[in-house]
Amino acid sequence: MASAGFHAVACDLHLLSDASLQRFWTGRPQMACFPRRDAAMTLVVAAIAAATTTAAAAPGGAVDTVRQAARQTRPTVVLVHGAWADTSSWNGEISLLRRAGYTVRAVGNPLQDLTTDARTVHDFLKSIKGPIVLVGHSYGGSVITNAAQGIGNVKALVYVDAAAPAVGETTAQLSGPTSVLTKGSPADLYDAVPYPNAPSNASALYLKEDVFVTKFASSVPHDQAVNLWATQRAATTVAFSTPSKYAAWKTIPSWYFISSGDRIITPASEQRMAHRAGSKVTLYRGGSHLTLVSDPAAVTKVIQSAASSVR
Repeated sequence: MASAGFHAVACDLHLLSDASLQRFWTGRPQMACFPRRDAAMTLVVAAIAAATTTAAAAPGGAVDTVRQAARQTRPTVVLVHGAWADTSSWNGEISLLRRAGYTVRAVGNPLQDLTTDARTVHDFLKSIKGPIVLVGHSYGGSVITNAAQGIGNVKALVYVDAAAPAVGETTAQLSGPTSVLTKGSPADLYDAVPYPNAPSNASALYLKEDVFVTKFASSVPHDQAVNLWATQRAATTVAFSTPSKYAAWKTIPSWYFISSGDRIITPASEQRMAHRAGSKVTLYRGGSHLTLVSDPAAVTKVIQSAASSVR
């Protein structure tokens, strides 16, 4: 079924812990792993691998032609960042996904208002042809939950330490009762500043340095975490308090990456949201709210699992 040097197998990837995933992949650099219900997809991937092996010895542009055909069989991965971050938070995942042959786009999230932020991403999605895997981190999870509504070619949602609100819920409601954001006072958590055309009593919020470095990004090396704090983008109070209008996870298959060390959106809150969405869950031992920065390989495996389900 597979060409020499390439092995396609069916497995329940989403049931593996991060440690188990590491043991599974050790010594298998050319093994492609797919969920069992998507085992048929392994035939496609194996065929592409066989064609690539054959084309490698062919003259002219045969190799480029085969690589282009392989890329066209895969969905586009669209990444949406969360609060107090920007598109660069996905740099690790972008490099790994591109290396694996995926087309990847990271969308700037305005962080202003859930309704208008989702509309920004929704309009961008309409420009993409072919199937899409839509990925959201943190507040970006709320955005993709709304942005995917009415976009028929969004075939999978991936939540990375993220909120996945139901209709009427706000992002602020979903942090969990033991979250740093729930237990701390605003004065201790944020530097609040005015912004142009803000609604009455609304502010733009920046996380204070200690909160950012020791709680938000605790799995990131200290110097890098300080740099991320210094370059954070503000999120408004309106973004967190706007009720969700849609719940795309009700109709689109979803995957959930949950870091046990997340102190911003608690693992218990994320597990509850994942359960009601029927998501395939990967529980990552340790990490923080920024595991996407400290261990992009682990996050990328979940994104690829979602992508492999897309036909």
